[in-house]
Amino acid sequence: MADRIHIKILTAEKTRCERDAGMIVAPGVEGEFGVMPEHMPFISALDSGSLQIKSGLKAEEPEKVYAIHGGFLQVNENDVLVLATAAEPKDEIDVERAKRSRERAEERLQSRGEKIDRVRAEAALKRALVRLRVASNRWMEA
Repeated sequence: MADRIHIKILTAEKTRCERDAGMIVAPGVEGEFGVMPEHMPFISALDSGSLQIKSGLKAEEPEKVYAIHGGFLQVNENDVLVLATAAEPKDEIDVERAKRSRERAEERLQSRGEKIDRVRAEAALKRALVRLRVASNRWMEA
């Protein structure tokens, strides 16, 4: 029985991560889920949220956390492939830029006289909030 799984995170631009892990916690569209060694094969659509790579199977702090913004995760044997629309490691998130993005999105959503694309503004707000939570170690919050 294997005690490690291999994860590879890809975006359109580059490979963001390739390493072994004890457990992965990901933001599925149906809710957060975990993947451990010997997990059954499956595919899940990903929502915006934190993807946590843990060294072991316990609830310890993750070794690496990414802000993920959509895509798919596939488990096949002990290999996990993440095809993400965007994947930002915690240490690369520009907090000031994320705060400005949050403020712009909130302003667009509060404006009543203008014709705005609410779906686009809500998605921008969600991405900004995920970045801020991941950057501030509050990745467990909804």
